[in-house]
Amino acid sequence: MKKIICFFSAIIAAASVSHFSYGQELFQFSNTSVEEETISPVYQFEHIPDFTYAEVEQRIKEMETSMPFELNERIFAFINYFAVRNRDYTKMVLQRKDIYFPMFEESLEAHDMPDDVKFLAIIESGLNPKAKSRVGAMGLWQFMPATGRMYNMHTNMDIDDRMDPEMSTEAASKYLKSLYRMFNDWEVALAAYNCGPGNVRKAIRRSGGKTKFWEIYNYLPKETRSYIPQFQAMMYLIRHAEEHNFILEEPTYPIAYEKINFNQELDLEELANLTGICIEDLEHLNPSIQHRLIPLSHKHMAVRIPKSKVEYIAENKEHFSSAVKLTSERALDLRLASNQPDVKAVAQAKAEVSTGERTRIAYKVKSGDVLGKIAQNHGTTVTNLKAWNNLSSNNIRVGQTLYIYTKNGSFDNSIAQNNTSSGNQKVYTVQPGDSLWLISKKLNGVTVDQIKRLNNLNSNQIKPGQKLIIG
Repeated sequence: MKKIICFFSAIIAAASVSHFSYGQELFQFSNTSVEEETISPVYQFEHIPDFTYAEVEQRIKEMETSMPFELNERIFAFINYFAVRNRDYTKMVLQRKDIYFPMFEESLEAHDMPDDVKFLAIIESGLNPKAKSRVGAMGLWQFMPATGRMYNMHTNMDIDDRMDPEMSTEAASKYLKSLYRMFNDWEVALAAYNCGPGNVRKAIRRSGGKTKFWEIYNYLPKETRSYIPQFQAMMYLIRHAEEHNFILEEPTYPIAYEKINFNQELDLEELANLTGICIEDLEHLNPSIQHRLIPLSHKHMAVRIPKSKVEYIAENKEHFSSAVKLTSERALDLRLASNQPDVKAVAQAKAEVSTGERTRIAYKVKSGDVLGKIAQNHGTTVTNLKAWNNLSSNNIRVGQTLYIYTKNGSFDNSIAQNNTSSGNQKVYTVQPGDSLWLISKKLNGVTVDQIKRLNNLNSNQIKPGQKLIIG
């Protein structure tokens, strides 16, 4: 028999009420008023069809797929989870799939790969091109920065190529195909996409040389053991959405677009204002653009424009090019509007330059330099150096120019000549963020132990404003 699960939300004040719960308490009670008050409950119905293991097993056997699999309890548990317990997630990806699946299918076909690999993006990102993991993976296919650079996807303060649907899909196709060549099995290749080929090789060794996913299952990282069953659950559910009453009342349709290259820095907000394009549509079509601007570093980047506006912009491109040109002041305003910490660091440093609190210097990277050493020598942090120079990693090259906003006399002013009865001593005033190790690095030839002996310190604990004898 089919079952209807009704979710109730009500406040009932009455002498006797039968209490019912489904997983959690769904009734609330209020006795704050002497007068009896009855509020009619609000009912929200959702029909969730029953299904048995045998029914699902039969449907899977009849599925046309180049990545066949056999049902087991682990996969069935995830089918139950996405079909019953977390229906909202399944509805969400069903709503988004028509936006991205055609592009996935085209890329997979071009690389001669199974069409069903497209379902992996559901598990990776929920088909959200701006999805970010807790460890910093980004985009539809959740690329880490280093792997992204391997496939020519770069990141800076304003542009993150990993969020570009086309670039990331092409990169994912190439990477997954290379993993398949490595392991000669699609389930194992997908597992390697999740945990890395090194962990898969380790699982193969620990299993005694087995090469199939379910044979090495117990030797894989815990997260990866769930990864493939979730993928296969989605392979089934998206195909059989109607059987589980997933019917979208308001389906989402992709926005038809074409690319236009302005070959310049670009103010996306101004482009939207001039052309009558909804700025949210431009952001949806260009998710890799972070602050509604295209910087000089990406001036050759093509912008996706709704097809209905392409002809109008093409005819007036010369006029629009000058009107939407980005100024440095406007760029700062757009970046500040995003309220990101790195953007604020740049703005604050520039503001302090205008008030005379800081001086901007240009530093040429020398052989042997690293960001940590440069930061220490100039009394700042690696985070600030990266923000000020729009760096996405700690990599720098000899001859590269770095702009540094130094506090005027930040280190020299901390060292004062202290005339005492015992003669002149060099004294250092501890700054916020200082440690004995950092101070010793600033002072060539002075060690932490020497500073502690000079100042009779029993520990490494120091505080801002404290005076330290350093020589």
